[in-house]
Amino acid sequence: MDSAELERLAARLEKSGRYRVLRKLQPRRTLIEPDGSRTRQGLFVDVETTGLDPQSDEIIELAMVPFTYGLDGRIFAVGEVFRALREPSKPIPPEVTAITGITNEMVAGQAIDPAEVTRCAAPAAIVVAHNAAFDRRFLERFCETFNTKPWACSMTEVDWASEGFEGVKLPYLATGAGFFYDKHRAEQDCLAAIELLSRPLPRSGQLAFAKLLEHARRPTWRIWAVNSPFDLKEILKARGYRWNGEGTASPKAWYIDVADADREAELNFLQAEIYRGEIHLPVRRIEAHDRFSDRI
Repeated sequence: MDSAELERLAARLEKSGRYRVLRKLQPRRTLIEPDGSRTRQGLFVDVETTGLDPQSDEIIELAMVPFTYGLDGRIFAVGEVFRALREPSKPIPPEVTAITGITNEMVAGQAIDPAEVTRCAAPAAIVVAHNAAFDRRFLERFCETFNTKPWACSMTEVDWASEGFEGVKLPYLATGAGFFYDKHRAEQDCLAAIELLSRPLPRSGQLAFAKLLEHARRPTWRIWAVNSPFDLKEILKARGYRWNGEGTASPKAWYIDVADADREAELNFLQAEIYRGEIHLPVRRIEAHDRFSDRI
């Protein structure tokens, strides 16, 4: 049965109102025909690693997919995929192999050349990852060029909840958008995310990548609640504060990132509800060039 006939059957099932059909992702090189608009190059990245700690764990697979986009958020084309495996200094934990399918035999003798990575990443006006706080911390340690790029996160910088999605993991978002793919391999994750970002959001009708760019361009402020009372930590956690522990240059304290317009209100909350008096707390303005990096 050819693809046209399968699509007719799928359309009949959907039209009945009793079925929903998921299509397998068919990666496309051209998403929109060029129309002469000014474009830039983006780079979607994804890493598979031996664990969650960038200070002790290592990259075992890297995929980078360049794409051409307009300043209005339209994604026009997808470029040649860079994908490489890397043998770590220690064996891959069995639980990582179970999730990714990457075995010690697959990576034996494999390496990723940082110079080649730099050549691929150099033209990018923005680097995007699904959970950039994870990928950026690994990639900055691996290749200096990622320190110099603005970053955006397709997981946290699109308000998926307001668009009707109940989770932010990439396979779940893809299912909500009507397709599935071979998950937990870096190349497929990149291609699925680009496809997702190229589509209009279900409620607002805006392109997902347009919303992502809009959010990434806005400055935010990181506020550290240093020396906050221990017995009030649950209040901070409930408000969205996260703990910064050892291993970074930042204060060992609870912290939160807020929009520029919310900075003064958050500082007033801390003075009134946490410290019960005037206090001068460390704050830092954050933009896309340093957002998601350990450097802040």
